[in-house]
Amino acid sequence: MASGQVAMELGRRLPREPAAAVGSGARLTWRRFRRHRLALLGAGTALVLSLAAALAPWLVPQRPDQISLGERWIPPGRAHPFGTDELGRDVLARALHAGRVSLSVGYLSAGGVALLGTAVGVVAGYYGGAADGVLMRLTDVVLALPTIPLYLILAALLPGGGVGRIIAIFVAFGWTGVARLVRSQVLALREQEFVQAARALGASQARIMLRHLVPNAVAPLIVATTLAVGGFILGEAALSYLGLGIQPPTPSWGNMLQRAQEYIWNAWWLAVLPGVLVFVTVLSFNFLGDGLRDAFDPRMRV
Repeated sequence: MASGQVAMELGRRLPREPAAAVGSGARLTWRRFRRHRLALLGAGTALVLSLAAALAPWLVPQRPDQISLGERWIPPGRAHPFGTDELGRDVLARALHAGRVSLSVGYLSAGGVALLGTAVGVVAGYYGGAADGVLMRLTDVVLALPTIPLYLILAALLPGGGVGRIIAIFVAFGWTGVARLVRSQVLALREQEFVQAARALGASQARIMLRHLVPNAVAPLIVATTLAVGGFILGEAALSYLGLGIQPPTPSWGNMLQRAQEYIWNAWWLAVLPGVLVFVTVLSFNFLGDGLRDAFDPRMRV
């Protein structure tokens, strides 16, 4: 029998997961996730905060840079629910617009880390040998670097003070955990029957990696990416608080806290809203990540 006929016969004989089983698995995952009350709370809170930041120009009438020296240091009240700052700017308007920056850093950094880490992990796990050795040694080197001092040094040395610089720093040194996670998944999957069948049917290596290996490693990747969002938001807030992150006049939760420390005893409200937003956002994504991890875990009871 010709090799092409053998491959076609192998493809016909291999068991295929029915569509009903896939749908059943999705329902089972949703059922597990729905039982995790804190995860539902975290998902709802993250969604509300993201929508509030996206719709900030329509939710508050004041602009974040609108200066009104006649309204300086107004405490929280009906006109300004969270007061005004030393230049008469509305704190609520600034906090919501700052959320656009801080959440963008979190989402885009986590997405960049997921893409870069997945590429490294898939290549290392699928090819093995020298490629795996080189990429994993590079991963070990980056992983061994002291992250916080490195972030501080690069933030101080690199020019500019925009979002792109912070995202580039986070992505450049934050992909190692995802790479190791994806590699371990690919090592377990690359000798499975469905991968061998794809090879026998003549599928290219790129197609095998993109269509067969990556989708089967997506569950732990989603969990890792979700947990990373909160970490990057906290990292941006820390860098901006130290004056090395997002630079004024662009507002972020971190530089709002940095500015508020000068007036904490006279205008306590300047620190309350951005501080609470950072705390609640990071906690929400941690709850959401924990719930997704439990939902995707087949050992969890229904």
